[in-house]
Amino acid sequence: MARERSDEIEYGRPVRRILLAVLVVALLGLFLIWRIDSPRVERLRAEIVDRVVPALDWVMAPVTQVARMAEDFRSYARIYEQNQELRRELKRMKAWKEAALQLEQENARLLDLNKVKLSPSLTFVTGVVMADSGSPFRRSVLLNVGRRDGIQDGWAAMDGLGLVGRISGVGTTTSRVILLTDPSSRVPVTVQPSGQRAMVVGDNTGLPRLAFVEDADDVRAGDRIVTSGDAGVFPPDLLVGQVVRGQDGTLRVLLAADYGRLEFLRVLRSAPAERIESPGSLIVPEPVGPLTAEAEGGDG
Repeated sequence: MARERSDEIEYGRPVRRILLAVLVVALLGLFLIWRIDSPRVERLRAEIVDRVVPALDWVMAPVTQVARMAEDFRSYARIYEQNQELRRELKRMKAWKEAALQLEQENARLLDLNKVKLSPSLTFVTGVVMADSGSPFRRSVLLNVGRRDGIQDGWAAMDGLGLVGRISGVGTTTSRVILLTDPSSRVPVTVQPSGQRAMVVGDNTGLPRLAFVEDADDVRAGDRIVTSGDAGVFPPDLLVGQVVRGQDGTLRVLLAADYGRLEFLRVLRSAPAERIESPGSLIVPEPVGPLTAEAEGGDG
């Protein structure tokens, strides 16, 4: 057995060397033939290519398929990157859409505020709502206008639809508005078309009570409620809301102001009531007539 193995080793090595030498010579000859620029050699090369290349198609098929898969993978990677970029762009567009909607709503509220028809004698200051007190027992908002803008206590505040409340507390740059829903709010009003005088009383709900009605039988649901101007609390004819019936049957007020979106308020400048310093000021002096003037002339 050992003798046979040694014989195989002795004959195998020379054979491998001879085969390697033949392969090198064949490749060298093929290289030289491929480099020779001759018509005969060109025909020989064409003949070799025609015979060898079709036979290698089945060998190249896996390589071609792998190349196609690699190209498909690169194409998929590009599509995935484009998809991610489109998603990011969509998020940015959604953010811009929200900003555009907010600006559109803000513009609509400002237009509504501009459409409110007021008496020509009334001027106003527009302020932005900064914050809400958030207390369950006090309904108020904070405006970014104050004493430097000429704001005074007691002035009426409106949104683009109706009366919101009154100024109660003024700082240098801010002021607080007590809303009509606050329990401390009392507003004298007139119910139209009956002309009944009443009082809108806040009770910490969204529907303030309509109290102290002169004749409740003349008041109907849906009647318009405006400020009466009594006692100079508010200018007259400011829209407050309309009459509704509560679940308990009491008369209440559906406010015209949109309390869910208070962003801009119009503070109305109203002339202060004349203060009487002494009882004698109530007596108006008589005008000077012709007889009085002649008497004075005769005494002279």
